[in-house]
Amino acid sequence: MLLKNGAFYLNHGFVTSDLRITDGRIEAYGSLEAEPGEEELDLNGKRVVPGFFDIHTHGAHGTDVNAASPEELEDISCFFASQGTTSWLGSILTDTEEATNRAIDAYLGWKKLPHHGATLEGIHLEGPFLSTDYKGAMPEQLLRMPDIALIRRYQERAGGDIRYITIAPELPGAVAMIPELKEMGIQVAIGHSGASYETSMEAIRYGAMASTHTCNGMKLMHQHFPAILGAALESDELYCEMICDGRHLHPGMVRILIKAKGLDRVVAITDSIMAAGLPDGRYKLGVNDVVVEKGDAKLVSDGTRAGSTLTTGQAFRNLHRFTKYSMEEIVPVLTENPAKLIGLDKRIGYLKPGMEANLLVLEDWHVTKTMVHGRFVYEES
Repeated sequence: MLLKNGAFYLNHGFVTSDLRITDGRIEAYGSLEAEPGEEELDLNGKRVVPGFFDIHTHGAHGTDVNAASPEELEDISCFFASQGTTSWLGSILTDTEEATNRAIDAYLGWKKLPHHGATLEGIHLEGPFLSTDYKGAMPEQLLRMPDIALIRRYQERAGGDIRYITIAPELPGAVAMIPELKEMGIQVAIGHSGASYETSMEAIRYGAMASTHTCNGMKLMHQHFPAILGAALESDELYCEMICDGRHLHPGMVRILIKAKGLDRVVAITDSIMAAGLPDGRYKLGVNDVVVEKGDAKLVSDGTRAGSTLTTGQAFRNLHRFTKYSMEEIVPVLTENPAKLIGLDKRIGYLKPGMEANLLVLEDWHVTKTMVHGRFVYEES
């Protein structure tokens, strides 16, 4: 396929050019003419950006990742494509070993299906090695002490596709297991934690590279005890996840995080649940019952906030509304930053020759077309 007359996002700016896609990958930019039999699309100057990568989501469109079938994971993928997500990690909420294995098996089943939406790139384990004091929506009875053998079993079952895990570094043995997790190909985030500043910095030195939904589910800063949040803000290496729905973080806090970390060390996530894309009502998040009122998801049991109904497209627009940063500045927060954190930046996150042709055609800040692996999987009607 040849995309003509587009404004393509390249090297953190927009370049007017043509773009050729061959075998699902970006082949070349320039002033190009269609070859015999090649499909051609005139973009009439519309902006084109890399597809968004959501590394932390529990579901959408009526399906919870913990309970999904392979076909339901594909339904999530198709919904996500309509919102601008071209890649995602399925976040498995803390659950029993049996239920976690079922979720892993559903992911493996999804890999065998024909695909018509976003690519499920692997699994994020949110737990089970988390703090009871900062559990948020995690079921306390299912939280466990660090057990590297359990994660080895999960990773073997998943065929190496567990790519990300959230742990509380203050738990006995948690920091020491970080290098082993990374050797298994699992990137480590710290969160759902009351860890001290010192313990958190030790976890970062051992290889932790992200903080899970920063400011939420963690001990906050005090001038005498900076805690896990202080370590996350100070570290030059650590990426900070942000839920930019206006509920989990005040817009001023989004601006503060970006000022502290820089635009190259923040990652926009949705932390969405099965209610994303659907009306208010009763839903599930893992074993939890959730009620959504005015788009805000909370546990039925005690009113604790339980994920979000956010989409990446809305997060993209919210970031602009909250910060007034330009599109050129904001795009990496949803594309190259998560790809670099998870270690997939050699094939996704950029519109460079050789990369997978996962891209979005925009009008203003809204997605009108979504391409995954060189095929348009969504077009606004």
